[in-house]
Amino acid sequence: MNKKYLTFLPVLALACATTLHAADEAAEQAKLTKKAKITEADARVTASAKVPGGKVQSVEIEEENGKLVWSYDFTKAKSKNITEVQIDAMTGKVAAVEIETPKDIAKEDMEDAAHK
Repeated sequence: MNKKYLTFLPVLALACATTLHAADEAAEQAKLTKKAKITEADARVTASAKVPGGKVQSVEIEEENGKLVWSYDFTKAKSKNITEVQIDAMTGKVAAVEIETPKDIAKEDMEDAAHK
């Protein structure tokens, strides 16, 4: 077999696996969004009020501690920390606010990788 193809095959396999994972994740997000009584837009307003001057880095809907929550990660200028704000997707109330340092984030990333 041509060396060019042998180099390409692992890249293609990784791309396919990544695409399948992204599709599964999107389907899960859609399923959970349908269960929510509070829209993402309404939850964003509530979450943003908890982090004045913050910029949304990411948002997802997830089941956390038995509750369906909209989870927002905010960044702020001149800070390496991330503020995570969770909004109860059924009531619209703030469920949690947590500040994560770069060390916390690295630890969480390692734990997530170990569970995959």
